[in-house]
Amino acid sequence: MNVQPVNEEILGYAPGSEERVKIQDELDKQMSEIIDIPCIINGKEIFTGNIAEQLIPHNHKHVIARVHLASKKEMEEACRSAVRSQEAWIDLGLEERCKIFEKCADLLAGEWRMKINAATMLNQSKTVFQAEIDSACELIDFWRFNCYYARGFHKDFQPLVSPKGVENSTEIRPLEGFVLSITPFNFTSIAANLPSAPAIVGCTSVWKPSRNSYYSNYLLMQLMMEAGLPDGVINFLPGSGAEITKVALSNPDFAGLHFTGSTSTFQGLWQEIGNALPKLRSYPRIVGETGGKDFIVAHENCDHRGLLVALLRGSFEYQGQKCSASSRAYIPKSVWDNISDELFNEIRKIKMGDARDFTNFMTAVIDKRSFDKISGYIDRAKKNQSCEVVVGGNYDGSVGWYIEPTIIVTNDPDSETMVEEIFGPVLTVYVYDNESFEEILQICDKSSPYALTGSIFANDEIDIEKAFKALRFTAGNFYINDKPTGAVVAQQPFGGARASGTNDKAGGPLNLLRWISPRSIKRTLEVPQEWDYPFMRSE
Repeated sequence: MNVQPVNEEILGYAPGSEERVKIQDELDKQMSEIIDIPCIINGKEIFTGNIAEQLIPHNHKHVIARVHLASKKEMEEACRSAVRSQEAWIDLGLEERCKIFEKCADLLAGEWRMKINAATMLNQSKTVFQAEIDSACELIDFWRFNCYYARGFHKDFQPLVSPKGVENSTEIRPLEGFVLSITPFNFTSIAANLPSAPAIVGCTSVWKPSRNSYYSNYLLMQLMMEAGLPDGVINFLPGSGAEITKVALSNPDFAGLHFTGSTSTFQGLWQEIGNALPKLRSYPRIVGETGGKDFIVAHENCDHRGLLVALLRGSFEYQGQKCSASSRAYIPKSVWDNISDELFNEIRKIKMGDARDFTNFMTAVIDKRSFDKISGYIDRAKKNQSCEVVVGGNYDGSVGWYIEPTIIVTNDPDSETMVEEIFGPVLTVYVYDNESFEEILQICDKSSPYALTGSIFANDEIDIEKAFKALRFTAGNFYINDKPTGAVVAQQPFGGARASGTNDKAGGPLNLLRWISPRSIKRTLEVPQEWDYPFMRSE
């Protein structure tokens, strides 16, 4: 029986709560040790000796892991391992595969929860709440709902008609070959979902984790192995994305790419796959979620306090390092005049620091490269005559990669920080004349190449409907009177189009459909015994 799951409950970590004590104990434990992270190929740990250190972003002199990076040899073996493992993985059957990943969800909801959350807090510099909703709840939901959706395919996609003497059916096959999963640092849940979603329907995976999340991702690989994941189904390869891609595309059994990362990287990968087609056994499936320049558009008649909260949370939670973070806002002059001082005062109250200090709303950005990129945008805005940094604008990389929550006001809707993805705690506001609402909707639609998330703040339904229609293709996830972040599995499947990706909606059934290759089957019960047809007979 295929029973629909419910979304995992979010723990609060309030002072004195059992979960708060447990997570603090686990944080202390992980801070006290340095682990060695191997490649995992065909279920075996491989320590290559080519080591990179994993640092804590908010305390970048503290090492939490020594990571053994894959060479070409390990990459080639991982691809072969995935191919060799597929037949047995298919023969295991959907139900047994689902049982393994549902056990993964149960382990993560139970004894592994604090371990994975603490690892995410340290490795990716998340607050306890951001870790809880990501590395616990969202991943638990991914595993449970993906199994639910996959079971439904076998019923829902059967042929509607089988005439007399014929039995028609559809086999829900996986892709033939392995899927290369290239995963991001910012969501632990996405990192585990990208290799495991195709695996549920019978594919095997080569998993290339982000260099900034090896630690938490390795622990999840261990969790899946404890749940009974067979050897070779998912192969864990810390190392160079460019090198792994080159090796994967030289293997004729490369069947697909499951990607989350930058737009430029994804476009380059798509081109490489196109060039490799003559050497491949089949046309690969390409699924990617890339960048965003996510917006909030306010109407003059809107909830001012609700807008303020959405701007603050949507822009600065997890240091703005969400593809869905609000990083541009279009606000009427009358509304901005009313909320700006209060907004600045609220932002100045934000505490930032070590993720283990639960009074902090923000921590550090992920690494020096990100720190330099974001601070560069801020410095250029300070010199730009069309821009004014009205709050924040400072940064300090001496202990951790800290950047203040920053708001830039511009009189140019096409200014650099208004149209380019920054991926940091920087919000740019364009203040428009109250009567220009419909014009500003067109500007919002045309000014950025991305189309991931966005929101409209308005009280009247007629204004909401105007925005809904004008911004139809401007966001794959559209929010009404809310911040444009926080998509929930099975409630708001996530993804965008244009330069934001292929919009295959992780957290819903559409994503899983990309990893199957159905076979239509006709069984003839009344086998023809004559070769001629009635029209050929004489009268």
